[in-house]
Amino acid sequence: MIERAANSNLVIRDVGPEDEAAVRELLTAAFPSDMEARLVHTLRHCGALVLEQVAVDEAGAIVGHVAYSRVTPAAIGPGHALQVVCLAPVSVWPDKQRTGVGSELIKASLKKLEDHGEDLVLVLGPPSYYPRFGFDPLLARKVQGPYAGDAFMALALTQAGSRDLPIEVAFATPFQEFE
Repeated sequence: MIERAANSNLVIRDVGPEDEAAVRELLTAAFPSDMEARLVHTLRHCGALVLEQVAVDEAGAIVGHVAYSRVTPAAIGPGHALQVVCLAPVSVWPDKQRTGVGSELIKASLKKLEDHGEDLVLVLGPPSYYPRFGFDPLLARKVQGPYAGDAFMALALTQAGSRDLPIEVAFATPFQEFE
């Protein structure tokens, strides 16, 4: 599905196999090492990605990328049936950062996740950035996993996503490199 971003000339669309090399190049440029590029590659090829989208500019160039992978709740308690994902990573070409590309990608992808019935989204990132999308470190304190602190945030997309907490979760195996 292709969506025109609300306040720009960007098109937000799902990643296709033909985008893999461009996404890797973008991830390598956007981060100080190739860890994120390796993470996305491994998540994609082990089947852990739930949603992967790119932002494409009017010239047809991929200028941003976002990926969400499955997070598994423990099999006990009311939260065991929650559909939980992790946003990681979001990236934008360095010369396009701070222009709204990342925000457009996150907004569009969160809407798509909500439409597909996901309950809870987790993220580990700057506390100065993610709260503008509704991510909350206080909600994340009800999620036990390998991450904690104010950089670990959660966003409930459904009532169950906030009601059926606390939960314990396991991230996809490729995240162990970051623990």
